[in-house]
Amino acid sequence: MTNQVNASVVAAPKKKKKIPSLDRKKSRAGWLFVLPFLIGLVFIYLPIIWESFSYSFYNYTSVKGIVTKEFAGFQHYTTAFTGDAAFAQALLTGLKEMAFDIPAILIFSLFVAVILNQKMIGRAAFRAIFFLPVIVSTGVMESVMSSSYGASGDEMDLGMEGGEEAVEELATSTAFEALLISIFQNLGFGTGLVTYISSAVASISGIINRSGVQILIFLAALQSISPAIYESCQIDGATSWETFWKITFPMVSPMILVNAVYTIIDSFTTDSNSVMQLINNTYMGVSAGAKSVSAAMGWMYFLVVLAIVGIVAGIFSMYVFYQRRD
Repeated sequence: MTNQVNASVVAAPKKKKKIPSLDRKKSRAGWLFVLPFLIGLVFIYLPIIWESFSYSFYNYTSVKGIVTKEFAGFQHYTTAFTGDAAFAQALLTGLKEMAFDIPAILIFSLFVAVILNQKMIGRAAFRAIFFLPVIVSTGVMESVMSSSYGASGDEMDLGMEGGEEAVEELATSTAFEALLISIFQNLGFGTGLVTYISSAVASISGIINRSGVQILIFLAALQSISPAIYESCQIDGATSWETFWKITFPMVSPMILVNAVYTIIDSFTTDSNSVMQLINNTYMGVSAGAKSVSAAMGWMYFLVVLAIVGIVAGIFSMYVFYQRRD
């Protein structure tokens, strides 16, 4: 009996090593790629964030090279709102600009992406042209362009030849804007819609410069739609208008949410934003506690942006269509 038990124990099969599945391998590879960012976040960004947070709650004084700090509570936050009326005004101005920019940029970028997704000669060149402003408006090129714009403005003030050309361009754009307003008013559109369209036309150059990334994201979403779906629509006799609203728009709706969040963050963090300029100017000020007040402004601005992103994401998520891949 004992021999039989020993034999059964010896004959028991050994457990095989678990081979990681493909999903686990992909997740490990993903963590490997994200690891440099995580290291930078922990050792570089988090200390900076904590220092900024502490600046907003303390008063720092330097005597003979020795820095001392004193807890100030919410004093700097109160000063930012009540002591500096420009901060609240700049914040309201930024919110108004965002409410105007987001729909205009999303509509324009989706429209251009649908056009660039069509089969035509020179499609790659057209895509590069629409993405070129994203490259030009970064780093040194942005400084060069802003200085050139400033120079052209000085020429306009001095009445030089460049100023005369700028005046002519301004007059042409104003006449075109007036023509569009009259057309839409004759078609029976409301005053609010006409004003919005005319403002969008007046700022079309800024919309184009800020739509490059959104166009690429929409292009990627459009190219991920299976051509078989469009073929089925054609067989069923659906028009291009029906195909867009029933197939294309629902399929790219997740990217509309992504682009909306990206546009909000980009609009609130760009150097030309009035709130960002005010925070930077306050930080460079020479008054006592200027850096602490600037840090308080930055954290309040961060909370406002975070709340707006959450609200917009929550509203858009209710209408987003996610394709099931069962």
